[in-house]
Amino acid sequence: MEKELWKGNEAIAEAAIRAGCDCFFGYPITPQSEVPEYMSLHMPQHGKVFVQSESEVAAINMVYGAAGSGMRAMTSSSSPGVSLKQEGITYLAGAELPAVIVNCMRGGPGLGTIQPAQGDYFQATRGGGNGDYRTLVLAPYNVQEAVDFVQEAFDIADQYRNPVLVLADGMIGQMMEPIEWHEVPKRKLAPKDWAAGGRKGRAEHNIINSLYMVPEECDEFNQHLAAKYVQMAQNEVRWDTQQTDDCELLITAYGTTGRMVLTALDELRKAGVKAGLFRPITLWPFPEKPLHELAGKEHVKAILDIEMSADGQMIDDVRLGVEGQKPISYLGHSGGVIPTVEEMVEAAHKALKEAK
Repeated sequence: MEKELWKGNEAIAEAAIRAGCDCFFGYPITPQSEVPEYMSLHMPQHGKVFVQSESEVAAINMVYGAAGSGMRAMTSSSSPGVSLKQEGITYLAGAELPAVIVNCMRGGPGLGTIQPAQGDYFQATRGGGNGDYRTLVLAPYNVQEAVDFVQEAFDIADQYRNPVLVLADGMIGQMMEPIEWHEVPKRKLAPKDWAAGGRKGRAEHNIINSLYMVPEECDEFNQHLAAKYVQMAQNEVRWDTQQTDDCELLITAYGTTGRMVLTALDELRKAGVKAGLFRPITLWPFPEKPLHELAGKEHVKAILDIEMSADGQMIDDVRLGVEGQKPISYLGHSGGVIPTVEEMVEAAHKALKEAK
């Protein structure tokens, strides 16, 4: 299969088109602006809908309307823009509407910087909007995974009638890499007979809603959602490991950081340090059980969590998964500063020394 050279953001947009995206609504913001730019040209060529909305708030509510009528709808943005979309995302979850949302993360808080960062982990995995809801979160570590995950995200969203978030960062969006366009396995999906697209011979209209004025009805609906999230956690959890069969130091990292750790592993192994990588691919549902089992291995002496965030955010889930079995240390930067391989190697030696 031939490889093609693509820029991350443009590849993400093309992947959505190939996945059957019917409608894209977005607003420019660095470092993801190439996504709507690409969509503005190519969606009309495929007979699909592109709208540059007047704001991020408008974009996510357009997604709500299109998804409610049964269309495959998508939006993308970067950190501050995704913050503005949070109310719409919780509305999507509350109305059980499938949608794909891409966050090309940049440094914060506030407007922060346009450089890549991973400070949106809490927002993505804990739900930045109100209420008891979850979004499935996929974290690619290169452009190929971003392309594959975006294509699969539409099927996942349709299967569970729930928003799916692809959490990349500015580096993945802006880098150029060779990728392969291969067929992503399709899921067997039920017809969207719930959509508000007219009666179509039915006695009543379908109604899209997330408002329950009777507390008991709202509680019952939330229990229904909770059961769905349990199903998602059972079926969709994903992770990757590298050189963990004999590792004395287990490094946890995701996304671009996880990719950089691979070079650090090589350097550490050359220096006689047995290091391995545990990389969560679904940030929610987080792979707690496999991490717990790996951390419990006798050969693992310490754990080092590495992120592009100030004090660590994924580290909270790492701690929950490890459950105190081994000491955990942290290395990270924020504001667009990326941990270097040299820093990773130094932190690894320190973590092992402190564990002895």
